[in-house]
Amino acid sequence: MQLVAVDIGGTHARFALAEVEAGRVVALGEAITLKTADHASFQLAWEEFGRQLGAAVPDAVAIAVAGPVGGEIIKFTNNPWIIRPAMIPEKLGANDYVVVNDFAAVAHAVAQAGPEHFQHLSGPDQELPDSGTISVVGPGTGLGVAQLWREGGRYRVQPTEGGHIDYAPLDAIEDAILARLRKRHRRVSAERVVAGPGIVDIYETLAGIEGQPFTPREDKELWTLGTSGQDSLAAAAVDRFCLSLGSVAGDLALAHGASALVMAGGLGLRIKDTLLRSGFADRFRAKGRFEHLMAAMPVKLITHPQPGLFGAAAAFAQAHHA
Repeated sequence: MQLVAVDIGGTHARFALAEVEAGRVVALGEAITLKTADHASFQLAWEEFGRQLGAAVPDAVAIAVAGPVGGEIIKFTNNPWIIRPAMIPEKLGANDYVVVNDFAAVAHAVAQAGPEHFQHLSGPDQELPDSGTISVVGPGTGLGVAQLWREGGRYRVQPTEGGHIDYAPLDAIEDAILARLRKRHRRVSAERVVAGPGIVDIYETLAGIEGQPFTPREDKELWTLGTSGQDSLAAAAVDRFCLSLGSVAGDLALAHGASALVMAGGLGLRIKDTLLRSGFADRFRAKGRFEHLMAAMPVKLITHPQPGLFGAAAAFAQAHHA
């Protein structure tokens, strides 16, 4: 069965044709990427996709959205679009559809992607287990967290709000990061530190410890300076981010009773080389009496070029048994 997979974020909407069969994705076409700011509504972007496709658009669609999917209206944080799921057949001409949270789509991608789409980060260098729970964690603009359970060839995805657990510092530097954040937030969640924007507070905290003056910078600039080595303080902030990410990822895997963990998200891909040589793995394992358990857990990075589109199609295949 052919369908359209859609992945909508704040800045871009990506579209691709997909083929599904027997509950799985068997093919994903080349993505067509549109800027959300260039189109006044999702329907108008859909029509532009049809024009660029230059062929008949299938009457089935799977949509991954950056935000909650319950209720009659889906609103986006960083663009003015809204989606009314009940009106998808009328507005898009798609009688069969599914709408999922974008990180749930990533977890579906983890469930169905082949081993060639995963890079080893830490723990035993082996394929993901066929049974049990896999934690899926994605640092990006926020911190996405999901659980993937599979057994006997079947699987189920459970989206969570695990990124909003309390941040737990492990040393004096992280105590200082927490103290800085507490000046603005009564409660500091893990997402405040181990998501992309968190690099700003880490950087400014380290500058204060060093007694160095600093020029306020956007998180994107700091990631560039830190990963390239152009700025030693920014590089130290990236290293500290990796340490904290290891701690949080280990906490989540322990709480989920996971047998493996998969890191996802564009930021994970961007810093994969830094993660490999950082203290991420040590912090992931450092769970006291459960250190041996954590050391036996494979940790992977999903490297699929379009996990949102692939996962949206996979969610459709599962929901419709297509």
